[in-house]
Amino acid sequence: MKPLVFFGTPEFALPTLEALCRAGREPVRVVTQPARPVGRGRRLSDPPVAEWARNQGLEVVQPDRVRDADFISALAALEPAVAIVVAFGQIFPSELLKLPARGCINLHASLLPRYRGAAPVQAAIAAGETVTGVTTMQMEEGLDSGPILLQEETEIGPQETGGRLSERLSQQGAELVLETLDRLEAGGLDPRAQNDEEASLAPRLKKSDGEIDWSLSAVEIFNRLRAFTPWPGVFSHLRGQPVKILWGEPVGPGADSTMQPGELLCLEQDRLVIRCGEGTAFAVERLQRPGRKPVTAVELDNSEHLEPGERFE
Repeated sequence: MKPLVFFGTPEFALPTLEALCRAGREPVRVVTQPARPVGRGRRLSDPPVAEWARNQGLEVVQPDRVRDADFISALAALEPAVAIVVAFGQIFPSELLKLPARGCINLHASLLPRYRGAAPVQAAIAAGETVTGVTTMQMEEGLDSGPILLQEETEIGPQETGGRLSERLSQQGAELVLETLDRLEAGGLDPRAQNDEEASLAPRLKKSDGEIDWSLSAVEIFNRLRAFTPWPGVFSHLRGQPVKILWGEPVGPGADSTMQPGELLCLEQDRLVIRCGEGTAFAVERLQRPGRKPVTAVELDNSEHLEPGERFE
């Protein structure tokens, strides 16, 4: 099934591109996002897919918008049989969806129709799911709503973070894409429609999504901490200044029932124990003030001399 075009941008997409090349399915064109300013210096930097593809001698294009007529015309000239799309980051117009002879196949990091959208890995962990997976689907104009081709499940570890799970799913998804292409060529795929009534959404994350609501239970806060590690992270405010919570975990019920959510209960076993909602408590192990290095709870207490009753808010 040649030629094949690959669309992808972040590191999550790399294992699929690598797997395609190892399997002798090198794309005739790799399409990725333009270089963006990154870091404090705001220097332009290519996305991971562009750097890797160029190092392999693959042809790379980086259109500002995939709906531009010139881009679509140039792609049509290649007469692609299929397009593989992994975390590309732009919405495809109908002209592009219809362009490959066998359509556009998307790898999505959830068990669709659960968690359609840009942040399915984080949404699953934040919701306390214990199982997730990867899905290949035939793309259509709706948001991740196209017919399902193949799915594969995996368990979510009890302390697994969004970053670690994304890495695992990227490898698992790469193999699923290869299997999808093999079975598509052999005529062994039976696409099935999604049940829209079972759908849930996982919108793109914002930095503000990481602000901790201490009225949630300690388990819910822990799930959000895991989900949002490494980005956007979770944070609160202490003594009027932001503080990032790098790691912690739920502990037994808060001993002092008079304390309010967000109030510091005590320093126990080298951890700051904070009252949460539903009578629960969360023990913070590592924190970071803006512009400073990460510290343990004991180190923060030694430098700031915290008192029981102080409020994280």
